[in-house]
Amino acid sequence: MRREPSIIHLDLDAFFAAVEQRDKPSLRGKPVIVGGVGVRGVVATASYEARKFGVRSAMRTAEARARCPHAAYLSGRFAAYRMTSRAVMATLRELSPLVEPVSFDEAYVDLAAGPSADLSPAAIERRAHELKERVRSVTGGLTASVGAGTSKLVAKIASDLRKPDGLLVVAAGTEADLLHPMPVSRIPGVGPATGERLRRVGIHTVGELARAAESDLVAALGQAHGHSLARLARAEDDREVVPLRESKSVSAEDTFERDIVDPALLTAHVDRLATRVCERLIRERLSGRTVTVKIRLFDFTTYTRSATLAGPTDDVRVVLRLARRLLTEVDTSAGVRLLGVGVSGLADWVQEDLFASGMGEEATDTKDSKDAVEAENAEGDRGATTFQGTETAASPTQEVEPPRRWSPGQDVAHTDYGRGWVWGAGQRRVTVRFETAETPPGPVRTFASDDPDLAPYTPLTWPSYGEEPDDGLADLAPRRRPPYL
Repeated sequence: MRREPSIIHLDLDAFFAAVEQRDKPSLRGKPVIVGGVGVRGVVATASYEARKFGVRSAMRTAEARARCPHAAYLSGRFAAYRMTSRAVMATLRELSPLVEPVSFDEAYVDLAAGPSADLSPAAIERRAHELKERVRSVTGGLTASVGAGTSKLVAKIASDLRKPDGLLVVAAGTEADLLHPMPVSRIPGVGPATGERLRRVGIHTVGELARAAESDLVAALGQAHGHSLARLARAEDDREVVPLRESKSVSAEDTFERDIVDPALLTAHVDRLATRVCERLIRERLSGRTVTVKIRLFDFTTYTRSATLAGPTDDVRVVLRLARRLLTEVDTSAGVRLLGVGVSGLADWVQEDLFASGMGEEATDTKDSKDAVEAENAEGDRGATTFQGTETAASPTQEVEPPRRWSPGQDVAHTDYGRGWVWGAGQRRVTVRFETAETPPGPVRTFASDDPDLAPYTPLTWPSYGEEPDDGLADLAPRRRPPYL
């Protein structure tokens, strides 16, 4: 146990939604939901305005629409999230070389490895306030919640207690005062199923958990889980802050606020995670042979299932198909608290058309998967004016360009109106609001979806703070972030 609260946990508040509100002035102060916008989509992040209506991460988008129909539903913009996250991580490295990113929006910092020798609670609180202001500056106004404690556990709980935009420093020796009155659900690893088992043996608070005989916990929860929770309840957490090193695989995983038992929802999460992994592979010009699915059940029992291809691939259709199959190999009926998808055996080349032959029946599955992971643009603007026109059939020899797809929230640029974002699309039209982070709320215009004057645009608004070859972010898909497309 450390003698000073020298571990900081920083968590950006409603990160994806906050970035969207920053870059889209007309959405500031309004409900914003980022995630899959289709009928099988999943919520990645909801703004605090949307959370008032009961919308939360990992919820089906269909349920979110029922709870908050007036919200803005946007698909993800990872270029903006990544650039903003890198600015924050660079700021954290000014405090200490030991920075452990957990996701795009979350990281631990070990101040004991930094230049300052004063680790008193007052000094750490002062530096944490300065850090919050610095983060607000480098991100263009985003807020962060910060917790500091003698362990990762305490720092994480402290930041959660003060969300949003809060700060809590837990001095050494006061951990029990903070933890013991809390419900057991505050301890990582205590989901609904574990909580119910503890309630059956009369344990409702962390203090009761800390006072329970460890043998009783092992009998109720199993060897590993029982011992782990007993230590955490006593604030015994000796995990070090470890900067991430070069990865030999590309993976993404989500930890859910509530255990998931619905097979269709689990499949949607697998699709989303697999898509994110493949986006990274393509971006980094990598491919891999082995697809792995990681499944952690309600009781912390963890299963991994893998399948190895004849050659490396970055094809989302192939990874989706394998990941879905691997998911079915584990009995998830008791509830899943964590789900992950990874690709390993990396190479810098791709065996083209690995399954080009014999796809037949699989082709239908591929389209279903694509529907699950892409934005259903027709949903984005239900009030769009119908485009009236006549389609001309192409001759067999005529090369037909595929229709352009526009995702809600996507950045675009128009030759006459300038920069903006897709407000909605459907019926061969796309509606754009022309505004940026630097402008007031802008006007809305509707165009034909194939308008040659309208094009996708990737704004480079936020600096990457140097070309660091391994900033720990490339492998991290936000654990609440899903997208989720």
